[in-house]
Order: sequence, then C-alpha cells, then structure tokens
Amino acid sequence: MIEALESHVGDDLKYIALEQIESWTGKVRYINLTNGSTSQLKKFERNDVLFSKLRPYLAKVVLALEGGGCVGELLVLRSKDSLELDQKYLAHFLRAKPIIDAIDGSTFGAKMPRASWDFIGNLLLPLPPPDEQAAIVKYLDHMTRRIDKAIRAKKKLIQLLNEQKQVIIHQAVTKGLDPNVSMKDSGVPWLGEVPEHWEVRRTKRHANIKTGGKDTIDRKFNGEFPFYVRSQKVERIDSYSFDGEAVLTAGDGVGVARVFHYANGKFDYHQRVYKFSDFKEVVGKFFYYYIGANLKFEALALSAKSTVDSIRLPMLQNFPLALPTIQEQLEIVGYIENASVKSEKSLELLKKEISLLEEYRTRLIADVVTGQIDVRELASQLPDEQEDVEPFELDDVEEEILETEQDE
Repeated sequence: MIEALESHVGDDLKYIALEQIESWTGKVRYINLTNGSTSQLKKFERNDVLFSKLRPYLAKVVLALEGGGCVGELLVLRSKDSLELDQKYLAHFLRAKPIIDAIDGSTFGAKMPRASWDFIGNLLLPLPPPDEQAAIVKYLDHMTRRIDKAIRAKKKLIQLLNEQKQVIIHQAVTKGLDPNVSMKDSGVPWLGEVPEHWEVRRTKRHANIKTGGKDTIDRKFNGEFPFYVRSQKVERIDSYSFDGEAVLTAGDGVGVARVFHYANGKFDYHQRVYKFSDFKEVVGKFFYYYIGANLKFEALALSAKSTVDSIRLPMLQNFPLALPTIQEQLEIVGYIENASVKSEKSLELLKKEISLLEEYRTRLIADVVTGQIDVRELASQLPDEQEDVEPFELDDVEEEILETEQDE
C-alpha cells in the first residue's frame, strides 16, 4: 500500500537529521547543508512521510513540508499511485501509540534498536474513504495543534521557573544573603564583586579532584549502587569505588557545565566524570550549588567557542571559588533549599499536566485513526486553519536521550 524510497541526492539541499525531529509531534527544523558528503542522504518530496527506524518508541514521524534530503535512519514513505491515501492520514496513523508499540516490539539491536521496512511495510492500514480521511486529518490537526500549544506554554513556564531558580542560586552563592554588605572586586571578570569578607581561592585548595574508572557498559539495571555517567540520569551498578560526600560533573560531551550531581554514600562513576571530594573549609552542598551555577562562565571564558566540548583537570583545579565562612555557607544552603521546595512543587505539577496532555494526545490519535471515534461531524464544524510550523527547542527528555546516546 505504501512504498519506501531509497533514492540519493546531490549537494545544495535542505535536510533533516534525527535530532531535528521532535518526538510524537513530528515538528522539525530543516537545516541547510553547506558542506560534507551527501552520498548517504535520501531524497524526499513535499508530503512524503518520514519515519525513524532508530528507536521507534520515540515516534519521530514527519510529514515533509518541502523537499530535501534525510539521513539513512529515516524511511521515506509514499502512497502508491493506485491508492487514495492521504499522506497526512498516513502520518497520523504511524504516530498512533498502538502502531508505534507494535513497530517497537519488532526491533532488533539491544543498544540502538531499529525497526525494519519488512515489518512496517506489512502493517495493516485502515483505509476509510477519502472524505473520511480528510475529516480525520482536519480534526486531528486541529486537536493536536491545540494540545501542543498548551504543552509548549507549560514547558515555557518550566523554563522560566528553572531560570528563576538559577538566578536565586547564583545570587546567593556569589553575593550572599545580606543586600547591605560591603562588596569588593573578586578579580575574576565573570564573578564580579563579592562580599568584602569573602575569600576567592582556587578549588584545588579545598577539594580533591579525580575521574572514575568505569564505562557505561558496566551499568546494571538493578545494581545496588548509584552510577554517575555524563548524563543527568543516574544509572545503577554493582560496585562502588567511593564512599562519602562528593560532587560530580561531566568531563566532556553535551553534559559539560550542565550536568552536576551531589552524592553522599557509596557510588561509582564514569571514567570521564570528575569527582570533587574530601572538602576542606567548604561545605559540600555549598560547593555543589556554587559550581553548578558558575562553571559554565569559567569554561566559556577559557574557550574561544560558544560551547565547550570538554573540561580538563587544570581548569577545575584553578576554578575560582568565592568562600564565605562555614556558618554563612550553611545559611546559604538552607536558603536555597527552602526556596527550591516551593519551585519544585510548581515544576512537578507542570510536568504532571504535560504528561496528562501528552497521554491524551496519543490516546486521541489512536482512537480516531482506528475508527473508535467518528469525527466526521465534528470536523465539518471546524474552521480551516494554517499549518502550525512554529520551531521547537529540544525538551528535557530529548536532551537526556542525546546525553545517554553519547555514553552508549
């Protein structure tokens, strides 16, 4: 009923890479390809359906808005000429959760599961009359657009709350809690002024820094101990190489200056994760909040790039640490954690609301494309709407996936 196309293209085109596709919604950001080999890119045309063979549970299904090229992990699907099959209907069908679950159950490969065209090409596709397909498309386009808009609004609130939280932490660990305290120049451009009685020292005077000895393949699903890798996700393992209080951060990859963990107990850690421990004259939790708020500034100040690929030991050893007294550090930690309790409640509520909206969207698509809900009358009452092509930003789930992929 549908066919997978394998034609290749030349230079000077727009193309789609897997990371440019938002899971479940199919929103996409096209990229202008200016250099590099295009020999492995497949050609697609407007209204072709692109389906990701890699990790199909992510439901990366795209209806192409224009022609271009795509990476080999995307199948290019097009209705055969003899069929009256609406490509938009096909995209919605392939995004329905029962279909995604069936395809996901057919995959091969443990670390990087892939679906095969042999399985997808033999799926039974309900084919209602063209007018009913058009009604289904109109209804689902309208409803998913509304749902996605609500989700984007809630994600924006989460972003704002996280930014507000970071401002509170940064202000507390660099300026203290007394707005009337006398200030002095820290001597560090990105740090600016600090309270006059604080001392600015190098981190190597106050903590031991060491990398781990394990790799991601050493993780165990139900391991006894936490295992810190370069992702925000904490894995499990059956061994431990350290027992005590520590702060950990990614040494390279997308987690550089973004991934931080506070630990107190037995754990193991990745060979490219840095561990700060054996703290002297600095409270472990204070150091965790301080480095989490400020490492990015030091990393960027020492790099000619807008993003940093890796952090070396000398940078961490010489990282400037603005220190108040131990008592003041404890007060700052208490202030931050009290403020965090309030914001975390709001964040959890917003995340739950997003989860419910996403669940409703996937259930609605499945019910409509399988004929459990007849939407012909509802669709006839809806206004014609313009396609919503608002660009997206990778959400937390997507970023975590990217980080985890790097560790694999």
